Amino acid sequence: MLVAFLMTLSTQVWADGRNILKDAIEEVDANVVFLRHAMAPGFGDPDNFSLLDCSTQRNLDKNGRKQARAIGFSINKSGVRFNEIISSEWCRCKETAKLLNIGKWQTFLGLNSFFQGYAEKAVTLRELDLKLKKLKNGVTLMITHQVVISAVTGISVTSGEMVAYNSVSEAKKVFRLDE
Repeated sequence: MLVAFLMTLSTQVWADGRNILKDAIEEVDANVVFLRHAMAPGFGDPDNFSLLDCSTQRNLDKNGRKQARAIGFSINKSGVRFNEIISSEWCRCKETAKLLNIGKWQTFLGLNSFFQGYAEKAVTLRELDLKLKKLKNGVTLMITHQVVISAVTGISVTSGEMVAYNSVSEAKKVFRLDE
């Protein structure tokens, strides 16, 4: 059943004969693709939040896990390969990165959510800014939160939505691979 579902979604990589991911990257000469983590029901994180304990965080549900797999399948089908894949330290972002199944990834504190003050906004954005300034050739996938993507790009995205972004020109293009 999952294979049939993923095969159906594979057509979503292509719109009118175009490769959505590749075209978005090329359109803005992106060196970054931001991905908001897959669906995790609720709003914010519980009061007992601990970065080291996933049971205290808002996490992906069944639909979010399915969404993450579908996005990964579409990325693989597109032929786009990222030179680096980094994720927020939040469990919903790490699980999204794992379920994408598109390559080795690591966590990066410059992608953590400062929405409720569990991470310091100034520290997070400073680390991310330094990372963006050091990017070389290729495209980096950054799996993060709406608040981080919005702070950098000025765009509010929904779960699973992506933004191709050029960190020099600040050109951006919003798109989805899971519909």
